Amino acid sequence: MSDNLAALAAQLTGAPVILAGIGWHTLGAACAASFYAPIEKVKKWSWETTWAIAGFFSWILLPIGFTFFLLPHFTGFYAAFGPNLLLKVALFGAMWGVGNVSYGLTMRHLGMSLGIGVAIGVTLVVGTLVPPLLHGQAATLFRTRSGLFTMAGVVVALMGVAIVSYAGHQKEIQLGAEVKEFNVALGLTLAVLCGIFSSGFSFGLDAATPMRDAALRLGVNPLYARLPSYVFIMGGGAVVNMAYCFIRLGALQRLSLRADLGQPGPVLVKNGLLAAAGGIMWYFQFFFYAWGEANIPVRLAYVNWMLHMSIYVLCGGLVGLALGEWKSVGSRPVRLLWLGVLVIITAANLVGLGLRS
Repeated sequence: MSDNLAALAAQLTGAPVILAGIGWHTLGAACAASFYAPIEKVKKWSWETTWAIAGFFSWILLPIGFTFFLLPHFTGFYAAFGPNLLLKVALFGAMWGVGNVSYGLTMRHLGMSLGIGVAIGVTLVVGTLVPPLLHGQAATLFRTRSGLFTMAGVVVALMGVAIVSYAGHQKEIQLGAEVKEFNVALGLTLAVLCGIFSSGFSFGLDAATPMRDAALRLGVNPLYARLPSYVFIMGGGAVVNMAYCFIRLGALQRLSLRADLGQPGPVLVKNGLLAAAGGIMWYFQFFFYAWGEANIPVRLAYVNWMLHMSIYVLCGGLVGLALGEWKSVGSRPVRLLWLGVLVIITAANLVGLGLRS
């Protein structure tokens, strides 16, 4: 281990630093939970055009822009790793991109609340447990005090996700929301597939660890050392998402990129700014994920994904409350929501105790 990495590992052990890590993960999850609010306000554009423009900012412009200013030699940095590693990281990003596309189909056949609950639950488990298991760290998970706390946190977080999802389902019922193509078997299958494929981002982060280490050796601040890997992870996801959007825009007669971009100037400016805002917020979930990861002990890096995904669900419920989505709902679903929030907070505290042990 290099001097920089050894110093980083030694530094990341104190309780205040760990609390800061959880705080940054919370901020990132809040960005993720809120990013769709501006996108929902886009009018007179197809979803595909809106998603493509938001994606240009979140998956292409910002990852490349930040990294270009971070690294002294942008192209030389990546050339040092060879094509095999870069392709592997990009393919995991493409896997994550497939999860993004299937996310909408999950909502279509299962409904928003149940779909999010199952998809995020699967993503949480797969993305948290598979990387350490592949690295032969099963003993760390099941035989150490910190690992057992983390496993307890995963179980409790899943309980919290289930409670929040059930509360959301009750809200949908009371508000009369209807899933026109509701199909439990198909919806659950899609949700599980979405959860597995969405874990590709976690696998990409794991595969791109040499990029983070190389950035540290170049003297990049640990808070930003993860950002260079986003160029290829998000780039892989961008290829899948952009292809999906433009294929649909080209194949379906009711959709037209030319018609969307042929709107009056004020509409174009407003829609472009709203789509860009959503994309920027989506990117900043992972920007602050990197800050959170930099404050978690390196030996327990696998807990970062669990923290991010569980707090994502927590923030989604709180954002819904702030936007008045629960205003006309009875007290029982709201009580269930707050119970789920408390359970997820408990899970984060369990992981925090494990990190300190």
